[in-house]
Amino acid sequence: MGKHVGISLILIVVIFLGAWLWGGPGAAVPEEEPTLPVETGEPEEPEEKQAETTGADAGQTLRVLLDGTLTEMNMGEYLRGVVRAEMPASFALEALKAQAVAARTYVRYHMENGGTANHPEADVCGDSTCCQAYLSAEKAAANWGDKAEEYEAKIDQAVAETDGECVLYGGKPILAAFHSSSAGTTQDAANVWSSSLPYLQSVTSPENEDTVPNYRSSASFSASALKATLQAALPEASLTGDPSTWFTNIRQEENGTVTTLAVGGVEIKGSQLRTILGLRSACFTISFDGDTVTFSVTGYGHGVGMSQYGANVLAADGMGYRDILAWYYTGTTVEVYP
Repeated sequence: MGKHVGISLILIVVIFLGAWLWGGPGAAVPEEEPTLPVETGEPEEPEEKQAETTGADAGQTLRVLLDGTLTEMNMGEYLRGVVRAEMPASFALEALKAQAVAARTYVRYHMENGGTANHPEADVCGDSTCCQAYLSAEKAAANWGDKAEEYEAKIDQAVAETDGECVLYGGKPILAAFHSSSAGTTQDAANVWSSSLPYLQSVTSPENEDTVPNYRSSASFSASALKATLQAALPEASLTGDPSTWFTNIRQEENGTVTTLAVGGVEIKGSQLRTILGLRSACFTISFDGDTVTFSVTGYGHGVGMSQYGANVLAADGMGYRDILAWYYTGTTVEVYP
C-alpha cells in the first residue's frame, strides 16, 4: 500500500510540473513544429503570425526578391503584401478579393511560363515595374495610422476567403494584368503590347472623375525640354519647326486612348509615348500654347485587364469578386488551381 502511495505521489508531481513547464492545462501541441522567427530585437510583424496558416496558399512556398534580398514565404503571406501595396485598403472587400485572386493568378502564370529573366533565382519580386509591388505589414501600418488593425483584417480576409483561387482560361492561369483606372473602357492587349489575348479584350469600366482621385491630369513641357526627351528615346525622329507638326497620324479609341501615332515621322504606340513622357495613361490629347506643349490625360495605368477603381465601383454596387473578375477577363472562370 505504501509503495503504491509513493508512486502515485511521484506521478502527481510529474504531471503538475509538466503542466507548469509546458504551458498549463490550456496549452495544445501543434501538429507541426512552428518555424521560429529570427531574433531581431523588434516586435514580430503581423505577417509573421499570419504565415502560420493552413490551406492551398500556405502550402505553396515562393522565393521572393525584396530590395535585393531573396526571401522565402508562403503564397498567403506574399499576397497580403501585394494587396497592401497594390490596392487601397479602404476599397470594398469584394474588390480586395478580386485583387487577391488577380495577384495570385499573375504569380502562377509566370511560374508556369518560365518566370522572368530579370531574376531567375526568384519566382517573383517586389518591383511593380517587373512583377507586383509588395508592402510589409509594418510599413503599411505606419501609412494607415489608426485604421491599421481594420485594414489588415480586411486584407487577411480577402486573401483567406479566396484561398488558392485563380482566374483560368482553358483551365490555365491567365496573364492577369491590372491597372488603376480606365477612361470608360479598358484596352485590348494588342493596343499596348505585342499581340492580342482572348481574355484581355476591351470592356466597359464604370469609374469616372467622381470616383477616382486625380482622374484627369496634365503634363506640360517647354518645346526644348520635350524635344530633348523625345530625341533621346527616338533618335530617328525629325523634330524641327513648330512642335505642333511633330505629332501626326494620331489614331485613338472612342474613349480617347491613343493607340498609335507618328512622332517626328517615327510610328510608335501611344503606350510608348506615355512611357517616354511619364504620362499617367495613354488616353491623352495634345495642345500647344506658344513654347509650351501640354498633354491632358485621363485615367492611370496601361489600361489592360482589371481596373482597380472600376472593380471598387462594381463591388460598391453589390457585385461579387468572381463576377468582377469575369467582367474584366473575358471568357474566364475563377477556380481553385492545384
